[in-house]
Amino acid sequence: MSRFSHFLAIDWSGAKGGRQKGVALAIADADGGPPVLAAHRWSREDALAVLRDGLPADTLVGLDLGIALPHADCGDYFPGWPGSPRDAQGLWALIEAVCAGEANLGASSFVTHPELRAYFRDGANTGAQFGCDGAEHGRGRLRVTEHAQAAMGCKPYSNFNLVGAAQVGKSSLTGMRMLHALRGHLPVWPVDLLPDKGSVVVEIYTSLAAREAGRSAAKSKMRSFEDLNHALAALGSPPVTGSGAIDDHSSDALLTAAWLRAVADDPRRWNPAGLTPQIARTEGWTFGAL
Repeated sequence: MSRFSHFLAIDWSGAKGGRQKGVALAIADADGGPPVLAAHRWSREDALAVLRDGLPADTLVGLDLGIALPHADCGDYFPGWPGSPRDAQGLWALIEAVCAGEANLGASSFVTHPELRAYFRDGANTGAQFGCDGAEHGRGRLRVTEHAQAAMGCKPYSNFNLVGAAQVGKSSLTGMRMLHALRGHLPVWPVDLLPDKGSVVVEIYTSLAAREAGRSAAKSKMRSFEDLNHALAALGSPPVTGSGAIDDHSSDALLTAAWLRAVADDPRRWNPAGLTPQIARTEGWTFGAL
């Protein structure tokens, strides 16, 4: 019997505005059956409400965002700044304190903060603190888990990068506001220990799910029901109903919900080689990065 009863995957978005086409939720039942897409034009605050008050018992929630910023490479999130937090929970609290006046869990105030903007790449500007000694400045600073992703054939980007279609910084910062709001409601692994029972949040990277379903990093996005169902079959999941085009936010959520169900009880996923107590406390980890 699985430790979890349901598996919820959330494809996240850091775009401006209220309801987002880039936010998609899909859920899979431990008893089997195809994953189910929650048909709704979601806002980030809608998703927060589900996580706080609308989850089935014992749900494994996967959030497609970075749950922290790089720390291990420089020994700090914001080296040289005296206000830099000591751990991930402190980072979430700082982001919330700076951005509390923004609607829709926005985080624009954080990346334009006069003492913090130099650490980010935004638009045509690369801040003077975007890298640190030993960092790969082209893609920016990476967490230990992102180096593990790269070793598995994925192409992670820095959470300090706010430029381009592949940027993950804005979505991660807005997600960290949500994680702060979930304190006391849901544990976030591995910042929090995995409880023996109850629901828990993990960070996911949908490309890892696609990779384990037989798709390459270059073809991780599925834009037809046929491609999606082929990938679901590789994970042992029944197909979803539909044909023709599907948006990649929906297909990412559907595939990753099925993937979470397939791998959640594999002990290796909860004990990756690079995950130390210090990394868990400061950087977190991507579930499935080995």
